[in-house]
Amino acid sequence: MQNLPEYTRFQLALRNGQDKEAVWVAYKGIIYDVSGSRLWLNGHHYEHWAGQDLTAELPDAPHTDRVFEKFTPVGKLKNP
Repeated sequence: MQNLPEYTRFQLALRNGQDKEAVWVAYKGIIYDVSGSRLWLNGHHYEHWAGQDLTAELPDAPHTDRVFEKFTPVGKLKNP
């Protein structure tokens, strides 16, 4: 994961499933492409929105951070 490109929060926000086709979320400084997940259709997953850093929101989720193992890392969040 060390060779991943860096993206700003603004660049991440553009991948919200509405402004661009890509649907990305960040967790612990890593950005994941969740575009292929039916659970992230239109950039929304329950009360969570794509294009954001979800690190602080995960403790309220009914799953662990292992859920991110299903998704491809596409970058690092610059200054997380």
